[in-house]
Amino acid sequence: MPKALVVYATRTGDTQTIAMRIAEGLRASGAEVKVVAVKEITNSSDLQGYDAYVFGSATYHGEMMEAMKKMLFMAEKASLDGKIGGAFGSYGWSGEAPDRIYQTMKNIFNMKMADNSLRIKSPISAAHTPVAQTYGREIGQKINA
Repeated sequence: MPKALVVYATRTGDTQTIAMRIAEGLRASGAEVKVVAVKEITNSSDLQGYDAYVFGSATYHGEMMEAMKKMLFMAEKASLDGKIGGAFGSYGWSGEAPDRIYQTMKNIFNMKMADNSLRIKSPISAAHTPVAQTYGREIGQKINA
């Protein structure tokens, strides 16, 4: 069974909700999924042993959250080259964080990424659930390909 890690940085809980819905989509695709808050990733070895990685952050003042930035520097040392990836996040106004995470994963880590990042405007509602689940299934399909 393929394994996926979903890591999120949240300010109000919306990005955590998206992470959980993405995980549901991944599980529906047959993956074993671990969902963790970014603060639980303390070194690059915490990122070892997965087939897919999905990183997400809320956008706050036009930036990803500081804890996600730090985690991405750790992830650079984790040898994620060729792994499946995705990026997501919630936003109130501008929504830059998911795209910046996506570009880092694609261009710095050389990962095989989902077709695009998932950006969901806050507040999160029940209508967003199928969108996030579909994103998780898309990543699950890449793992199984």
